[in-house]
Amino acid sequence: MNIFFIALLVSLFAGLSTTLGCIIAIFFKKPSPTFLSVSLGFSAGVMILVSFIELLPEGINDIGFVMALVYFFIGMSIALIIDITVSHKYKLEETIELIRSENGCSKEKYIMHRHKYQHGHSNDEHKVDKKMEKTSKLLFLGIFIHNIPEGMATFISTTESIQLGTIIALAIALHNIPEGISVSAPIYYCTNSKKKAFFWTFLSGISEFLGALLIGLILWPFINKYLLGAMLSIVAGLMIYISLDELLPVSRSLGKEHHSILGIMIGMIVMAFTYVLILN
Repeated sequence: MNIFFIALLVSLFAGLSTTLGCIIAIFFKKPSPTFLSVSLGFSAGVMILVSFIELLPEGINDIGFVMALVYFFIGMSIALIIDITVSHKYKLEETIELIRSENGCSKEKYIMHRHKYQHGHSNDEHKVDKKMEKTSKLLFLGIFIHNIPEGMATFISTTESIQLGTIIALAIALHNIPEGISVSAPIYYCTNSKKKAFFWTFLSGISEFLGALLIGLILWPFINKYLLGAMLSIVAGLMIYISLDELLPVSRSLGKEHHSILGIMIGMIVMAFTYVLILN
């Protein structure tokens, strides 16, 4: 299969992992904070190691040390500008606990409570639901925009190496699951609609595919050694920023600091072991 379409499919896989988060939020018990903390740390560990021993070195090999570093910091700057422009701050525990605390009940009781007042609810209850639904949709918008560069990163990495692209896609998919939970949980709790929760979660994830498609349609015809080296360096900067600004803070907020660093170490060890197997 043409590498162009393989890269698109890999990016689509990474993005649609948000729907797995939606399924968890709707049908299963929410994952424990410890599990999420270690998982997000694992994802960060994979991204950091891949960026510094694969992406950036490839960029240096293609365009030289100085220019690779310039593009690396350009990648971090792009992520910073997006982060400042569009806030997407979310914490899974706070999102779910806020809904429950405002209604003073469990998920099941809250759904029953909603059914009772759907035909005659108070203004306060109505305002709480509307506020939470609006918040979750704003959260969706932030995640949608932030996922676009991740789709670009996955696409570019896959064009360099299918194995590298798959590794990055798996790391992104791992941290997209909590994003899917954070988008779908408020909508489901407020509307009691699985369709709405799934729809908004699906849209937040499909933006990664759109990012890959965008970069593919615009830059694919012009790909050469210099451009590929520049893009790999930019992707390394994006990955480092995402790991340090997004994954690590959320990971530490969900569990003890040792859970986060344990996840990072496991992620790096797994990746290092993978590279050893490949090189030998």
